[in-house]
Amino acid sequence: MNYILFDDTSRANLLPFTHTRPIADIRCGIQTMRERWEFCLLKVGYAHASTTTHASGLTHANVTTSTLTEVYLQKVFPMDTTEDNVYISGAVFGSLALADAIFQLQPGQALVKAYQIIAARIPHTNLSLNELREYFLTLPAQHFEGEVYSLENAWDIFTLNDRAIREDFELITSGRKSAPVPENVTVSGSQNLFIEDGANIYAGCIINANAGPVYIGKNTEVLEGVMIRGPLAVCDNAVIKMGAKIYGATTIGPGSKVGGEINNAVFFANSNKAHDGYLGNALIGEWCNLGADTNCSNLKNNYSEIKIWHEASGKSVFTGLIFCGLMMGDHSKCGINTMFNTGTVVGVSCNIFGGGFPDKFIPSFSWGVAEGTKPYDFSKAMETASRMMARRGIKLTKEETDMYRYIFDNSPKTKSY
Repeated sequence: MNYILFDDTSRANLLPFTHTRPIADIRCGIQTMRERWEFCLLKVGYAHASTTTHASGLTHANVTTSTLTEVYLQKVFPMDTTEDNVYISGAVFGSLALADAIFQLQPGQALVKAYQIIAARIPHTNLSLNELREYFLTLPAQHFEGEVYSLENAWDIFTLNDRAIREDFELITSGRKSAPVPENVTVSGSQNLFIEDGANIYAGCIINANAGPVYIGKNTEVLEGVMIRGPLAVCDNAVIKMGAKIYGATTIGPGSKVGGEINNAVFFANSNKAHDGYLGNALIGEWCNLGADTNCSNLKNNYSEIKIWHEASGKSVFTGLIFCGLMMGDHSKCGINTMFNTGTVVGVSCNIFGGGFPDKFIPSFSWGVAEGTKPYDFSKAMETASRMMARRGIKLTKEETDMYRYIFDNSPKTKSY
């Protein structure tokens, strides 16, 4: 079977993060949605291979997924099809039980929970994404009786992060032995701490894994005096700076560098909040940088429900939350001492600086201060993106540049409220 992760209709609710990626490449928990599906399909595939012939021959190398997403993203995230394809919703959190149910699907069947399409097994088709979603509804349904949860709104990424870290921790560490805890590191709840080989945790760190599991990835650095309260995921090659205070449920994505005080935040990858300042109930995409002493409010003074700007519909929507902070899209930056209000949404590739509070919605490719912004020159934005990526040994591709050009051309340039 060939696995394709498709964007369901929640994509519009997950902006600005789905401007630059399919839903499957959103990180929530230790893993991205894609990584979790691939892990579960691999593990269940081995189990099926030991008892059946039709699933034999599975290896880690061939349990991979491609993507069906919006046309402008498709060159960056290509799709591969065969005569036997299983389309899986990238918004659904993968599990061993769901992977097992997918292996039971016969050609022409869909796996559903209530009105939600989880997966469908069909041959090669030339249908568009929207046409394919409609086609899925015509297929005979196999009903999944277990629990299913998924990403429906952007704030779900941090509200579901506690659960996702706990479930990922069980998946990833089951049957494995942690590297030893270094000397002069204080740990409570050591049974809930897993340290990968190559991680460095320095003297004076305090880790409370009783509150939730703590996962420390490969080649990470947790510098002196850091205080951690789980659940926490520190992904490969990430750094936590000296004296940082990290509360769960927080994910520090691969290659990210963080400091100061952080509570229930998700960093996707390769982003920096390297200095003091508070960030809570927040989402930070890839290649972002928060200047020193950036602070982000996550609670209104009157404790009322927080609204955020819903870009796809062009209006504010209620979140149902009283704690909701900053949501920042890929490649956006802010200067020192920036102050973000509750429920602020920043688009892709913005450069924010100056005194006062910026607007609560900052469109993609905005440049300027709190008193007013102007469009960010596209070529200069790409130069900055290239320089930052080069620091991690990564090159900005033509396909990615074309993707950013599409976002630039189709983003609002002025506020509409």
